[in-house]
Amino acid sequence: MNRDEIEGKAENLKGRVKEAAGTLTGSPELETEGAAERAAGEIRNQAGKARRKVGEAIEDIGEELKK
Repeated sequence: MNRDEIEGKAENLKGRVKEAAGTLTGSPELETEGAAERAAGEIRNQAGKARRKVGEAIEDIGEELKK
């Protein structure tokens, strides 16, 4: 895991907590804010995964070229 994946998961979790708190307290603003954070965290997590996979592919190509 890279830093974007970890921070994305943390942001996603933070958003889920805010969203749940907004639901429990009846605060649509907090619920919406949490949903937005959750979505942003998921995007960051997915971007981190994509970057990691590209890096792994480049490493694999390098290993093949060494052979």
